[in-house]
Amino acid sequence: MTEIDTETEPEAGSERPAEAPAVRLRGLRKVFGDVTAVDGIDLDIANGEFFSMLGPSGSGKTTVLRMVAGFETPTDGTVELGGVDVTAEPPFNRDVNTVFQDYALFPHMSVRQNVEYGLRVKRVPKAERRERAEQALASVRLAGFGDRRPSQLSGGQRQRVALARALVNRPRVLLLDEPLGALDLKLRREMQVELKELQRDIGITFLFVTHDQEEALTMSDRIAVFNDGRIEQVATPRDLYEQPATAFVAGFVGTSNLFDGETAQRLLGEQGTFTVRPERIHLHLDPAGIPPSHTVTTRGVVREVVYLGSATQSIVDLDDGGSLIVLRQNQQDPAEGDVACRGAHVHLSWLREHTVRLVGPDSSPQPPHDKDQT
Repeated sequence: MTEIDTETEPEAGSERPAEAPAVRLRGLRKVFGDVTAVDGIDLDIANGEFFSMLGPSGSGKTTVLRMVAGFETPTDGTVELGGVDVTAEPPFNRDVNTVFQDYALFPHMSVRQNVEYGLRVKRVPKAERRERAEQALASVRLAGFGDRRPSQLSGGQRQRVALARALVNRPRVLLLDEPLGALDLKLRREMQVELKELQRDIGITFLFVTHDQEEALTMSDRIAVFNDGRIEQVATPRDLYEQPATAFVAGFVGTSNLFDGETAQRLLGEQGTFTVRPERIHLHLDPAGIPPSHTVTTRGVVREVVYLGSATQSIVDLDDGGSLIVLRQNQQDPAEGDVACRGAHVHLSWLREHTVRLVGPDSSPQPPHDKDQT
């Protein structure tokens, strides 16, 4: 794999601290009229990190990306790149490049000419342009495709040309605004793995915007979950899924069961808001089948059973109030056996440590107390 040299000399008077993060945001706000799109973001993104900003439409993630790129000016706060404050700098003075969902390749140009375009605007000599373009194409596994036109490429290949065009400028940070959104599901999943491999090989910082939770979990080193212009939680994909801090994160990242009030008191002997993932819950027709280690148990009636191919999902209305979703992988027993459970009285159980107490966006999630502890 060809590695692109992403190191560039700092401008005079703007020497970068050795350990400065690739991106540092402090008190970042953006107001459009009466709408606060971004409301006080503090964030550090490490050098070489694949960092994703995940959230629904209108949550502020794209606005943050545009402020990092210089396309939007913050109402308040600062943007630093490599320890240098660039808040007031125009986009062309920032050591970043952006890849959008619409690749915007020039159809009348060859792949090589598309990749060279930014260097030509900067009046880079022709021989150097050619060398850097070929290097960038090799880094995205398109060596030998330089003479083709964009119309002769697949969607995934065009996406990689857009990446090469951004990488040829050797940015400190690559900004990606839902670049896989135009691809079909199968190709998008293939490109998720490929894009992470490319990032690892190239070694520069990726700041990625998406509303697709699977996409973020698949590719990211860390993820920031956005909601209403604020960050609800920043964590690794595993911690975000296994230990969500808020009800919003638990519900947005994967499928989760939330319960509180009287239901929580009956199930756990505690007040509060709790979550447990559907795959952690076991469904039993016979209570004798409940493992001794499963200290949380309840009963209910199966309202619906949904066959999902690799798994079967059951929705159970609890005798204790509320309902829980149970997910069972279809590994051995035929899924048709679960259909007979619709309308049946069943028992549910799970390990107590798989229950997470939701304690708010500014704290770490905690497991519930053991009933036997004081």
